[in-house]
Amino acid sequence: MTYTTSWLLLIVAGLLEIAFAVGLKSANGLERPWLLAGTFVVLAGSLSLLTMALRTLPVGTAYAVWTGIGAAGTALVGMYWLGDGVSLGRLFWIGLILLSVAGLRWAA
Repeated sequence: MTYTTSWLLLIVAGLLEIAFAVGLKSANGLERPWLLAGTFVVLAGSLSLLTMALRTLPVGTAYAVWTGIGAAGTALVGMYWLGDGVSLGRLFWIGLILLSVAGLRWAA
């Protein structure tokens, strides 16, 4: 697997991490078990892609990027679609997470 392919897999894994977190919220505990089951399928996909990316990428960098995409993306989705509060401070800190993730990509 090429280095570039590993980074693409890692980005998709991070996007699936966002879907996992939003799915947990949408499942509303055990009120929607079919949605919860689908959420865990998405988590399995995310972990599988992360595992594949780790064949080439350093574990510290890959894990930080994966969690950074998940954290920042989930916060943005929460603000945009789920009614979470929006403030300049939150957007600033989310921007720093994304900047850090990008920095890890180019420093690796």
